[in-house]
Amino acid sequence: MTISPVTVEIIRSALVQAAEDMNRTLIRSAYTPTIYEGKDCAVALLDADHRILGQSSGLPIFLGNLEECTRYTEQLLGREVWEEGDVWVLNDSYIGGTHLNDCTVFAPIFVEGALVGFATSRAHWIDMGSKDPGGSMDSTNIYQDGLRMPPIRLVQGGREVPDMLRLIELNVRFPYETVGDMRAQIACARMGAKRLAELFRRYGPATIAEARDALFAQTARLERERLRAVPDGEYTAVGFLDNDAIALDEPLKVGVRVVVDGERMLIDLTDTADQARGPVNCGKAQAISAARVGYKLLISPDIHLNGGSFEPLEVDVRDGSMLAADEPAACQYYYSSLGMLIDLVVKALAPAMPEQVAAASYGDSMIVQFTGFDPRLQADFVTLEATVGGWGAWEGGDGETALINNVNGSLRDMPIEVLETLYPLRVNEYRIRPDSGGAGRWNGGDGVIREYEVLADVDLSLWWERSVTPAWGVFGGEAGKAPRVTLNPGRDDEEMFLKANARPIRTGDVLRCESGGGGGYGDPAERAKEPSAAE
Repeated sequence: MTISPVTVEIIRSALVQAAEDMNRTLIRSAYTPTIYEGKDCAVALLDADHRILGQSSGLPIFLGNLEECTRYTEQLLGREVWEEGDVWVLNDSYIGGTHLNDCTVFAPIFVEGALVGFATSRAHWIDMGSKDPGGSMDSTNIYQDGLRMPPIRLVQGGREVPDMLRLIELNVRFPYETVGDMRAQIACARMGAKRLAELFRRYGPATIAEARDALFAQTARLERERLRAVPDGEYTAVGFLDNDAIALDEPLKVGVRVVVDGERMLIDLTDTADQARGPVNCGKAQAISAARVGYKLLISPDIHLNGGSFEPLEVDVRDGSMLAADEPAACQYYYSSLGMLIDLVVKALAPAMPEQVAAASYGDSMIVQFTGFDPRLQADFVTLEATVGGWGAWEGGDGETALINNVNGSLRDMPIEVLETLYPLRVNEYRIRPDSGGAGRWNGGDGVIREYEVLADVDLSLWWERSVTPAWGVFGGEAGKAPRVTLNPGRDDEEMFLKANARPIRTGDVLRCESGGGGGYGDPAERAKEPSAAE
């Protein structure tokens, strides 16, 4: 049987749309603004062999990563463990690769008694019982990061497992909201099961399998064609994280070596610092996923993601390094090294792909977190915000201003109205940070200034990065400005720092956060003169 390309395209589009339907179900059902406003989540549909059929828009850092959870569960417990009506959860940092707040919920999908695939989602739960509310910026082992769950059933035979529900409720600070988000992910899994089952019933297993194989083969062929256009060679780049929040004067190396050989690419990450004492570590699966982001944004950003996407790519990660940490390494702020890694893949390939690359972005999530007791609502609270910044310039255009970092993709910054309504905070100022992008023939994008005034006694946690290695320029472009955070600017008690953990601050204190700009592209002397107001 030779399947019609029209049928293949219809099925491909239906699979992508099914994933988007899952994502909408999750976001609209969620209980916390981290998900329903920030969209800190991602979803995917997998086939029965744990290969991607369709993945929604979401956090690109999870590219080709969600399937590791279902694959690991099957390797651990056997193929026969999958039963209709079950839903599972896993958040182990060394398996999924991320921090414990990122919980992956997945369900096997059966059609007429046969296993045909999996529906998966990953979303950030606002608290996992870490030593500090929301997450600790100074944890030194995984046990301080919170409740760590191996693959375990949330739902069995269509009914919630009450013992598991009680375990979660007793180990988190916000059980009502956490269980609400968990159930949103269960609803997401059920939507994925419904959509995939509809396709199987419409076309039949044989046609779906043939369409899948055609899609995977087509995608792999297109990926190889793109790679053939890249000059063969070995390309390297190095950057440094500021620190691990424990040893504040010890930058951490991230080294990238990219080897292009015909239709194949190797991204070698072995020249990276050993796992750190602080929480900057991640599991190997997440480092591989970040390398895939760097590959995808340069080689094939316009080709849909599926099980053939990374067939030509090999990623080498060293066990025991910061990018493939062993127990009991802390992993709460795993993404700082990964944002650096993505930018370094681009920097390494700049000589080979000058028309495709961009200068470095501001690079990190730049987390601002307040926790405490809200006297207006008579309730405890935790906020979690990623801050936007400047992206790097590219040949033909200035970098984007006030955009979320490349790790987070579809994630959104928190609207002021939501923040001020839900929490005892006031945003006094939110605007572009002028001239923070690096100069060049094309300038880097600018960061932002966001100033908070606290309306109650609260605790502040910060994780801001890229001061040691700010956003570099390429081909003669200048680096963007580094980030800056000031507590009580202009007052006698003014302080500047980039990292803090559960630091008490008082009613009336002001926090001014200035994110970095992107790097410039090309010699600034070659920049076209901008017309004056008089002209």
